[in-house]
Formats: sequence, C-alpha cells, structure tokens
Amino acid sequence: MAKDFKRKYIQLISALVYNANIKGFAEGGIYHGNIKSVCVPGLNCYSCPGAVASCPLGSLQNAVAASNKRLPFYIVGTLLLFGVILGRTICGFLCPFGLIQELLYKIPTPKIKKSRYTRALSNLKYIVLAVFVIVIPLLYSYPAFCKYICPAGTLEAGIPMALSNSRIAGMLGRAFSLKTAVLAAVIIISVLAYRAFCRFICPLGAIYSFFNRVSFVGVEVVYEKCTSCGKCVKKCRMDIRKPGDRECISCGECMDVCGEKAIVWKHNKEKDL
Repeated sequence: MAKDFKRKYIQLISALVYNANIKGFAEGGIYHGNIKSVCVPGLNCYSCPGAVASCPLGSLQNAVAASNKRLPFYIVGTLLLFGVILGRTICGFLCPFGLIQELLYKIPTPKIKKSRYTRALSNLKYIVLAVFVIVIPLLYSYPAFCKYICPAGTLEAGIPMALSNSRIAGMLGRAFSLKTAVLAAVIIISVLAYRAFCRFICPLGAIYSFFNRVSFVGVEVVYEKCTSCGKCVKKCRMDIRKPGDRECISCGECMDVCGEKAIVWKHNKEKDL
C-alpha cells in the first residue's frame, strides 16, 4: 500500500511538471517556448494547453512522416535513452495517462480479470505501433495515431482547447468526433479492466517494453531465491509471465507478496526490499 501511494505521488508530480503551463488552460493556447522541442518520457500531448514539452510518440510520428525515409536520429535516440535507462518503469511512474487509467479503475464496478485472452490481446499494441506509428506515417506522411486514435490527446488537448477557444471549437469535424468516441470507449474499458489502454493499445508502452530486460531501472527476479510459487504473477494486474518481462511496468506491488524477497530493484540484489 505504501509503495502504491508513493508511486501515485510520483505520477501526479510528473503530470504537473509535464503540464506546468497553467495559464494555457485559461487562454486556450499552446506553449511554444524553447523546451517544447524536448520530449518528456510519458504519453502527454504536445497540443495540451498546459504542456511545456513534447510527447515522444507524437514526435516520432511527425519525424517519420517528415523523414523522407531517413532515420529520424534525434527522436529515435531520445527513445533509446529513455528505454535503456527506465524501460517500462516510465509507464508505471511517469505517464499521466497511466495515472488517469488507474483512477478510473478504482470506480466500483464488476472487473474484467486478466486471463489468457487479455494476455493475447496485449499483443495488439505492437500492431498499433507498426501500422499507425511507423507504416502509415512513412508511406503517407501522416501522423495516424495522433490524428485518429490517441485518447490522451483528445482528453488533454482536444477537449480543453475546444472548451476554452471558440474558434478551434468551430473547426472540429468528423475526425474529432471519431477520436471522442475512441476516448469514451477507452474510459469505459479502463473502468472495467486495469490499465486497458496501456496493456492493449499504447504504442509508446510497446516501444519501452523492448528495453525492459536491459534497462538500468526496473524490477527483476533473483532466481537463486525464487521458489516459482507464482504469487507475484497472480498479484500483478498486468499481463506478465514473470516480473520484469515486456508487460511489467515495475510498479513494485509484487514485492509485497514474495515471501522469499526474490523480487528486487535492479542493481540492489543484496538489499532486503
């Protein structure tokens, strides 16, 4: 419980830091300062009135669309840096939309428990990454995920901008209606299933998942202590097969149920966490 409280505190601070341009919400404008060219680690829309930096996923799509089939070194290097250092710990600690999903899941309703079906569905995010973040932007020079899917963009940017800026509200069309429907669907499924967008759809989480095994920060299993009891996997609400695999967001909740203290933060194997 203490770990979860500390994690949510970090998530909240991250959201506030990412969106420090408070006056943007009142004015209905977008911050264009020097640091807007820098990417934050988590999913946070560039067009959010409060955003002081860029979303790495939006930056990747735009870079691919404008690359003329050349590798966009800056954004790829940024994602590599984030991935190698933090992996999917970013999803667990530094993503504002992850926090929103966790708060939605607290609404008391019947819940969809994880199963082999949700584990299979977790592979969908890799298809979304390939099609909407890489292939369509590369072939058609169009940031498809941002334009047609991203619920974080609709919630953080589209709706606030429409409410605070009548000129923008008058320009909204079918694409915004489609994205609003996607947002509504994501909200509903996030109430029913833990971190549904993160588990099944988010291409940024898909990117970071490739780094989980090699990232500097994250959880791992000390196999000399592990008895393969399976309590950690049962406790986890993500679709993991073991702590630290591609679906693990390193929230640390599994540590509390491991009687052998076999799950630790990386580079701290000797500590009794």
